[in-house]
Amino acid sequence: MMACISIVSGQVWLKNAVVDGHVDSVWAGTGLPQGFDGEGVIIGLTDWGFDYTHPVFYDTNMINYRVLRAWDQFKTSGPAPAGFNYGTEYVGPEELLNAHCDTINFYDYAYHGTHCASIAGGAGAGTAYKGVAPGVQFLFATLDLTDQAVIDAWNWMYNVAQAEGKRLVISMSWGVYILDNMDGTGVLANEVKRLTDLGVVFVTSAGNNGDVNFHLKYDFSQNANDTMRTQFDFPYNSSNLWGSSISMTNSANSPFAFSMNIMDNSFNIIASTPFVLTTGNDGYVDTFIVVNGDTLLYNYEIHATNEYNQAPSVRLRVKKVTKYKFGLAVTASQGMFHAWNVAEITKAYGNWGADFLTPAAHPDWIAGDIEYGVSTPGNIDEIICVAAHQAKSQNPAGAVFGGNIADFSSSGPGFHEVLKPEISAPGKNVTAALSSYTNSYSGTYNGSVSFNGRTYRFVSLSGTSMSSPFVAGVVALMLQANPYLTMQQVRSIIDETATNDNYTQSAGVNRFGYGKINAYQAVLKALTTVGIEEHLHVSQSAYSIFPNPTSGQCYVSVRSEQPQIQCAIFDLTGRQVQNHLLEPGVNTLNINDLPSGYYLLRLNDGVQTVSKKLIKQ
Repeated sequence: MMACISIVSGQVWLKNAVVDGHVDSVWAGTGLPQGFDGEGVIIGLTDWGFDYTHPVFYDTNMINYRVLRAWDQFKTSGPAPAGFNYGTEYVGPEELLNAHCDTINFYDYAYHGTHCASIAGGAGAGTAYKGVAPGVQFLFATLDLTDQAVIDAWNWMYNVAQAEGKRLVISMSWGVYILDNMDGTGVLANEVKRLTDLGVVFVTSAGNNGDVNFHLKYDFSQNANDTMRTQFDFPYNSSNLWGSSISMTNSANSPFAFSMNIMDNSFNIIASTPFVLTTGNDGYVDTFIVVNGDTLLYNYEIHATNEYNQAPSVRLRVKKVTKYKFGLAVTASQGMFHAWNVAEITKAYGNWGADFLTPAAHPDWIAGDIEYGVSTPGNIDEIICVAAHQAKSQNPAGAVFGGNIADFSSSGPGFHEVLKPEISAPGKNVTAALSSYTNSYSGTYNGSVSFNGRTYRFVSLSGTSMSSPFVAGVVALMLQANPYLTMQQVRSIIDETATNDNYTQSAGVNRFGYGKINAYQAVLKALTTVGIEEHLHVSQSAYSIFPNPTSGQCYVSVRSEQPQIQCAIFDLTGRQVQNHLLEPGVNTLNINDLPSGYYLLRLNDGVQTVSKKLIKQ
C-alpha cells in the first residue's frame, strides 16, 4: 500500500543509537559481502500497546506490510490461535489493519509495544527514526502476565516461525519479581531451555532498578538464629499503586520466619505482627493489624519448598499508609537470605523498586543495595539480558557526550554470582514510534508523519525496555548473515565482540556485562562462524573472554556445571606462560606481565577441553 507521507522533523536519538551500536556499518555492508537489514528473520514481541497501522511497520519503500500476525490475549471476541482457547488472533494485513490496535489491558490503550518494535525493526516511515533491523517481519503478542500465558505466547510465535521457515528472535521488554524464581529456575526457565534448544533466541531487558536500594542480602549461615531487621519504604506514587510487594527467599532447605514492625514517625516500634515460619504454613493469608485504632492491611503467600530449587519463598504485600513507618524482621538458623521490595499495583504486577533502609534510630538495622537486580525472565541463563547506556552523540556545537551507563539500568550479578546482564545497548532518550491509539501518553513529541490521513508520532523514552529490542534487532542481523547459528553461538559472539571503553571499565561488569553491543563486529564474526543447522549445544560457548583484545586484564566467563576448570595459557610457540584455576561465573585474569601478541587459552573442566584465542595489545 502506497500512501502520502508528510514529515515533521524532531530529534534524531535513534539515529545516534544505531551509530553507537555500529549498526550503520552493517546496513552499508562496509567490509561485508552485502548490507544486512534482518530480512528473512522474524522478531516476536511480547508486550502491550501495539499500533498495527503504524507506518514504521511497512518496508522502507512504504509498500510491503511486515506484521505477520498478532495475538491479543485480552480480547475475547476470538478467534483464538490454533491450539489455544483464548484471546483473538489477527492474520495478515487486512485483519491487522482493520483491527487498528490491541484492546484495553493492564495499561489501558498503551504505547510501549509499538515503541519497542520500532526500535527492533521499524523502517522509519521516511524519518531518521529507523530501527536496527528494518527488513524483519513481526509477531505481536499482547500479553496476559501469567506463567501459562507467557509460555503460550512463546509457543505461538515458534509455531508461526516454523510454518514460515524462518529463524525467530523473541524480544521481551518486561520483567517481574514474582514469576518463576529469582535464581532463574522454574516453569518459564524450563520452557526457555526447550525452545532455545529448538533454535529460538530470547532477548530481554535487565530492568530499571539500578538507582534504588531495593535488594537485601543477609548470611544466616554466619549469623545463625540472629534476627535481621530493616526498614522498608514504599515505592513512589502512581495512579494505581496499592503498596509494597516484598519477595523473600533463602537457600535450599533453609526455612525462615518473618515479622513486621510498625513504627511512629520517630521510628519507635509501637506494634509488631507475629513471626510466621515458612515450614508448615504453605498458602495465602489475607489479614490485618490494628494500631492505635487504625487498621493496617497486609497479606502473604508462602511456599515452604519450591519444586525447582527446594528453597522457601514468601511474597509479603503491605498496603501503603503515610501515618506509620514499617520494618521487616527475619530470622533463620542457616542460609543466604534475599529480599526485593517492589511496587504492588492494583491492575497487574509492579516492577519498580523502593529502598530498604537503616533508620537513624536503629543503626544496627540493615540497609539495601542495588545488586541482584535482574528479574524474571532476564535471570534465566539461556536468555540474553540487556542493560542500558546512553548512546554517544554530538551536539550542534560539536561536543561529544554520552556513553555512560544509564543510572536506572539494573545491576547484577545474577543470583548465583553469574554475569547478568550480559550486554548493554542504547536505552536512554531513544526516539521511536508511538501508538496513535494510546490514551496514556502525556509527554512531548519529537516528530510525526501523516499517513493515510492519520498522524503518527515519535517520542523519546528511556529504559532497558529500549535497549532490549535494540539487541534483538542486532541478533536478527546476525541470523540473516548466518541462519545456522545456535543460540549459544549468538550469545558467545555478542559477548566476545562487545565494545569496551573507559565507561564500561569504570562502571564494571555488574552494570555493563561484557560491554556495549557492537553490531558490526558481531555480524562479521557471525559470517565466519560455522553454524549447526540442527541448533545443537556447542560446548565452545561455555567460555567467553572479554575484553578481547585486552591491554592487561580480562575476564573469563564460565558456564560449566563442573566446580573447577583448569586454564592454561600458551604462547604461539606452545610454551605455557600462565596457569589458573577457574570457577563457574566470571573470573579475572591478569596478563599484564605478558608481552603483546596472540595467546591460546586451554580450558579443561575434567569432561572436555576447549581452546580459546586471546589477544594481548
